[in-house]
Amino acid sequence: MDTHTARPRIASMERSRHDHDRSRRLPLLAVARQIRRWSLPIIAALAVAAPAVLPGRSDAAVRAPAQPRPTIVLIHGAWADASSWSGVVRRLQRDGYTVDAPPNQLRSLTGDAAYVSSFLATITGPIVLVGHSYGGSVITNAATGNANVKALVYVDAFIPDQGEQTLKLAGAQPGSCLGGVPAKVFNAVPYPGAPKGDVDLYIKPAVFLSCFANGVAPQEAAVLAATQRPLTFSAAMTPSGVPAWKTIPSWSLIGTADKIIPPAEQRIMSQRAQAHITEIDAGHLSLVSHPGAVTAVIEQAVHATT
Repeated sequence: MDTHTARPRIASMERSRHDHDRSRRLPLLAVARQIRRWSLPIIAALAVAAPAVLPGRSDAAVRAPAQPRPTIVLIHGAWADASSWSGVVRRLQRDGYTVDAPPNQLRSLTGDAAYVSSFLATITGPIVLVGHSYGGSVITNAATGNANVKALVYVDAFIPDQGEQTLKLAGAQPGSCLGGVPAKVFNAVPYPGAPKGDVDLYIKPAVFLSCFANGVAPQEAAVLAATQRPLTFSAAMTPSGVPAWKTIPSWSLIGTADKIIPPAEQRIMSQRAQAHITEIDAGHLSLVSHPGAVTAVIEQAVHATT
């Protein structure tokens, strides 16, 4: 065969094979492009979802852990007992809170505060500490230095500064039934082992009904008067220690019809403590006559601090 004739034939055969290969590749390239168009959105979706399907990972691991609910500790005042908190306890428990209402011994401010402080030390986690009346003086001292106490709530309560005496605060502003002649206000009862001059003080029934329990249904007030627990005179006159309200946020509920701690004095003490103040039309026992309002203030403190 002539070499000049063979070369064009070979070149023609190579072009034909090249065109054939190209024609086979074109459909394959089209398919590859289509697969790529399909796969890109899927890859993007998988990339977004990847954190949720990584081994050992879940939404709970991404979110910050929930803060534990505080234990709410209720400290009653003088001439009462822990049952005075019953309406408040029921509401707080209904709302899912753990509630403790230990007895306030009413023997001496220093000893009463030490007892409550020891009780608080047994509680793990945050605490909202609430005091009524003389219980306010107790929590002011008991919470000092306790980092678990996140809020103090004062309910118709004394909020003493260092060196102040509870009974003298009651008479600091006009209008307290406790400021009258002691023999007309109190029944004084000796108790065994009392320091010289000390006695248990009970509020006379007539004064209890008209001043201490004003706003409470008469039959219930009569029961409270008969079952009152006494406060020692020395406890009412013990100077208060370093106040916890100087470092712990405070709330104060003031009954504007209070005849034991005049509202004017409660405002002075509350403002000095920079407390969040709520006023309601109630007497000294608002925890008995208006448990819903008292519960609302406690829960405000909870939500603001824990």
